Amino acid sequence: MALKKEALKAEILARKTVRFQRDAVYSFFEDVGEAVSMTLETFKWIFKGAISAKDTVSHMVEVGWRSFPIITLTSFFTGMVLALQVGSSTSNLFNEPVYVGAITGFSLVIELGPVLTAIVVTGRIGAAITAELGTMKVTEQLDALSTLGTNPVKYLAVPRFLACFFMLPLLTALANIIGIVGGLVVTMRTWNVSPAIYWSNVLEFMGVGTFMHGFVKSFFFALIIAAVACYKGFTTKGGAEGVGKATTSSVMLSMIFILVSDYFLTAVLVAMGIK
Repeated sequence: MALKKEALKAEILARKTVRFQRDAVYSFFEDVGEAVSMTLETFKWIFKGAISAKDTVSHMVEVGWRSFPIITLTSFFTGMVLALQVGSSTSNLFNEPVYVGAITGFSLVIELGPVLTAIVVTGRIGAAITAELGTMKVTEQLDALSTLGTNPVKYLAVPRFLACFFMLPLLTALANIIGIVGGLVVTMRTWNVSPAIYWSNVLEFMGVGTFMHGFVKSFFFALIIAAVACYKGFTTKGGAEGVGKATTSSVMLSMIFILVSDYFLTAVLVAMGIK
């Protein structure tokens, strides 16, 4: 009898686990569908020309100019670390640091520049967008906008989308240059390689396609950051605690989507010959 009870409990627990997993999957795809719907609505307003120039410029300053110091710091030291590692590895293999500029430049422009910039912007701007919109949601300010006949997506999402879409690629391009300069500093100081040789390696092995590979990725990363941040902000529940959870979830999901999409974008760009 006891064995039957234990078996029944185990079966009930297993069913609950399966039901929970199934509901979690349904909820995830439902959230994805709603986020895509909100993104399409945002594009609809953009194409209709419903753009507030003042709000858009204000958010562009926030996304671009105020993110520039942390992007500079991150990319500069990333380039320094790359040059240090590449120089050490090539010195062990060839008894001298060779192609430090080329390898550092490739690593930054194709991969590390766009990805690290997107992650930094996610932590700074994506979290801020979610927290701001989430606070407006739980304090019923979004409901007040709807009551007054103002569409929240048109009024709040459009300028944030445009700011991310235009400023993240620019930040990525600047991060690439700053990272390469950081690599130059280490190459000169640590490996005693002249700047002329370093820049010669960078320019000789890198073309327009190399730059465009990472630059194109940054547009998609910008859309991911804006879409996830705005959607999580618009759907926040549970007061101040809910705002915190929504912000954490927004940053986590944005980073996951950026890293996952990076693989597929790389595969597509390589297949198209942009490498």
